[in-house]
Amino acid sequence: MTGAGTGTWQHERDSGVYTEVQPGSYVFMDADYQRNALAPDQHPFEQSLFVLASVMSVPRPERAVLDAGLKAFAFDSGPPLVYGAQGLTYAKASDEHGVLAVAPDARPPLIGDRLWLVPGHCDPTVNLYDWIVGVRGSRVECLWPVAARGALA
Repeated sequence: MTGAGTGTWQHERDSGVYTEVQPGSYVFMDADYQRNALAPDQHPFEQSLFVLASVMSVPRPERAVLDAGLKAFAFDSGPPLVYGAQGLTYAKASDEHGVLAVAPDARPPLIGDRLWLVPGHCDPTVNLYDWIVGVRGSRVECLWPVAARGALA
C-alpha cells in the first residue's frame, strides 16, 4: 500500500497501513513548509532549492529591487523567503522584479548583491526552469535538466 506526502509522511508511516510512503517535496522543501510549526517529534527537513537573485536597485534604505518576480517563482503558497539575511522580507512582485522590505535595523543590500531566495512552493517553481544547478559550497557540481519543462503532451 503506497501513499502519503511530505506533509503527512510521519503520520502515514506510523499508521501501519502503508508499506511505502511517497513524500516528494522534502527533497527541496520550500517556504510554505518552513512556515509550518513542527511538533517535537517531527523531522525538520532543510531547504535545498533556491533561486539566486541579484539586487538591481536600492532606491531607499528600506527598499531594494531584485531581478526575480512572478516569472521566477510560484506564488500560490506565498512569497519566497530571503535565506540567511536577517531583516530582509520579500514584500511584493511584478512580472520580472521583486521588492524587498529592509527592516530599520538591517543592513540594506547593495546593488549587485546576490541573494538566495527560498521559493514559496517548490513544485511549480521547478517547472519554470530548464535546469537545476547543483551547488556544493561555492562550486557547481552538476546540471540536471528539468525533463518535463514545458511538456504539454
